[in-house]
Amino acid sequence: MSEPKAKERVLDAVRGLPEDATVEDAMGRLYFLAKVEEGLRDSPRCARLVAERLRPDGGL
Repeated sequence: MSEPKAKERVLDAVRGLPEDATVEDAMGRLYFLAKVEEGLRDSPRCARLVAERLRPDGGL
């Protein structure tokens, strides 16, 4: 099963809001999800940087 497209993830996030949600609530939810996705994309790179810094040959 493939990962949902961005548009579908946005629509799902908005549909999950309560009926009385504001535009600011929707924007906050979307911002949060964007940051989570960004962190997940960056995590392999960050793990590699940490591993390089912890090397026994001069790392931390």
